[in-house]
Amino acid sequence: MTMIAGPIASTTSGEVAGGDDGRVTVWKGIRYGEPPTGAARWAAPRAAREWEGTAGATSFGAAAPQPVNRVMPLGDGVRTDEDCLFLNVWRRSDAAEDRPVMVWLHGGAYTFGAASQAVYDGTSLVTAGDVVLVTINYRLGALGFLDLRSVDGGEDAEPNPALRDVLLALRWVQDNIRAFGGDPDRVTLFGESAGGGLVTALLATPSAAGLFHRAIAESSPASSMYGGTRAATVAARFAREVGASTLEEMRALPVAAIVAAASRVYDAVPREYPGTLAFAPVVDGDLLPEHPITVLSEGRGLPVPLIIGTNRDEATLFRYMNSPLMPIGADAIAQMFATMREEQPELPSPSREQVLAAYAKVKRKALGLGIARDIGFRMPTVWLAAGHASAAPTYLYRFDHSTPVMTLSGIGAAHGAELGYVWGTLDAGAGPAFRLGGRRTAERISTRMQRRWTEFANGRPPGEDWPAYDTRSRSSLVIAKHDRIVADVDASLRAGWGDTVLAFR
Repeated sequence: MTMIAGPIASTTSGEVAGGDDGRVTVWKGIRYGEPPTGAARWAAPRAAREWEGTAGATSFGAAAPQPVNRVMPLGDGVRTDEDCLFLNVWRRSDAAEDRPVMVWLHGGAYTFGAASQAVYDGTSLVTAGDVVLVTINYRLGALGFLDLRSVDGGEDAEPNPALRDVLLALRWVQDNIRAFGGDPDRVTLFGESAGGGLVTALLATPSAAGLFHRAIAESSPASSMYGGTRAATVAARFAREVGASTLEEMRALPVAAIVAAASRVYDAVPREYPGTLAFAPVVDGDLLPEHPITVLSEGRGLPVPLIIGTNRDEATLFRYMNSPLMPIGADAIAQMFATMREEQPELPSPSREQVLAAYAKVKRKALGLGIARDIGFRMPTVWLAAGHASAAPTYLYRFDHSTPVMTLSGIGAAHGAELGYVWGTLDAGAGPAFRLGGRRTAERISTRMQRRWTEFANGRPPGEDWPAYDTRSRSSLVIAKHDRIVADVDASLRAGWGDTVLAFR
């Protein structure tokens, strides 16, 4: 359908005019923060200043600067720019006031992606669930996650710029969402991959209290967040790559030089230290006082209800893309374990024999994929769910579905496979997914997932058949052609990995 002039909404910075196609009203490219450029680079974001007149809001704002990634197109006509602090609001055209709000944080290894990607078209989600949807751009890569306090002049840098961007956007939601039909007292924060990691980080961020009331974390790398020592090592490597030694020099660099240097660091760090990321939230002792996996596994996170889960075959996509982000080879896995033991010598860690026992029924060629999946995604999720269940109702899932062609290809229910089902955008980037059929089954699964996610956002349990997780029954929802509840679906994994929380520091 063609968009026509939509309602004008009044925000704390000024009026914005969106578009309406008869099904949904959308405001795109609303500025929530001033450009984080020049002296504001690696600083806390500032709220958008007031503007005069009515700002047009019918096209997406710029995405954060990032390397070109052909498998992750940012959307038609979307450019990248350091001035990237924009958000978008979707709602049903006939929506009543005070609808529950869902705020989305996109994934992309903390380095790629944008809210404008086709898979995040909100039409299906807001019409199926009658929610108001907000999707956010935030700073990425070195610009969003580099901690430069260790460099000369770094006392003027703020750690965790991207996390601060999200907090600013959540405050914008609190101040403005009523003008778009949303209820600021019913905000669900949800995200996938790096976006899921930001969700779990914010659950351990004291200053986020009251900014969201429910959370959904899809495939969160919850343990892949690091402390000051590792952050300083990455900062030093980045400084060498850009040929600058002071914060002032780095702030004067062209953004293209920063993106290029960050790309080299992004590739080098996980190759040198398997299982780690160059760019991720930093445990800075202030905004993020403690490691989120520790806080959440001990039940000390923000006491908001949580849906959390992973996909059955998380690691296959990384192997297919030849990505360095997940340690799949035997040598890389051994090095990863050695590093974790060095960083946490006081904690008992499972022996090699214990871990391998959990994969007794796994074919040898798939062993590395299983171990990488579980230490990177599944076990941190299980540890987190067990702890957070003592703080608030927590619902654990595993997404197992794959279409016939994805099953035959060996990719299966890979990392990110659930996105099209949650958003109802099964054709966005689907490629050959339905070449051998499976479309009708996928549509039914999508309908169920959307109902569960939006019921949860409405303040209700995500389905009468899905019990909250507890450490007695450990019930999980397995999402497949037919959803089913499985008691302790992770029993063999827990027996192998144990209950000690393993993470890099």
